[in-house]
Amino acid sequence: MIFPTCVNLMRLMHRPRLFTRLLLMLWFGLSAGTHAAAADESVLTPVPERPLAPDFSLPGPDGRIYRLADDRGRPVILNFWATWCPPCRAEMPSMQRAHDILAGEVAVIAINVGDDAASIADFLVETPVNFPLPMDLETQIAPRYPMFGLPTTFIIDPEGRLVYSVIGEQEWDDPVLLDQVRALRSPSAVRSAAGD
Repeated sequence: MIFPTCVNLMRLMHRPRLFTRLLLMLWFGLSAGTHAAAADESVLTPVPERPLAPDFSLPGPDGRIYRLADDRGRPVILNFWATWCPPCRAEMPSMQRAHDILAGEVAVIAINVGDDAASIADFLVETPVNFPLPMDLETQIAPRYPMFGLPTTFIIDPEGRLVYSVIGEQEWDDPVLLDQVRALRSPSAVRSAAGD
């Protein structure tokens, strides 16, 4: 199934009937992909050629400015999500648990695509998280990444390269997944992930 890009989804929000159909297709497609991936050993898909992750400088709902470059030197779990996306909302508690487990070894960042600070604040009342939530208010950063729907997550190595991607909801505190992410701390693991 081909998923519309985040930019197209944002445009389609103004066409409610079509937008609802696409959201349902996306929901069922991602759910099916998640269940199929559970049978595999790994849900992490290698990113071809491991390009540099596009940098960003984005405000958070807390007023801070977040930059990807600030986490250079350690692996990063970089998630793209929105408050209107049910799988995005569902995976946030496990992402918080992963953040707690990884405690400084690996950065966890979740870029919100298109919501305003008030919507994110409402979400945080229901689902408190304490990792960075930069806001891509004008949907300028998301299209620079190779993604086709929400949630999409990238695993970035300490050198700032996109090593893995994951489409759809995941249990981010899964020990096998966390071990794969932790392994990126060593240069030989990064080469191995790239197939070198």
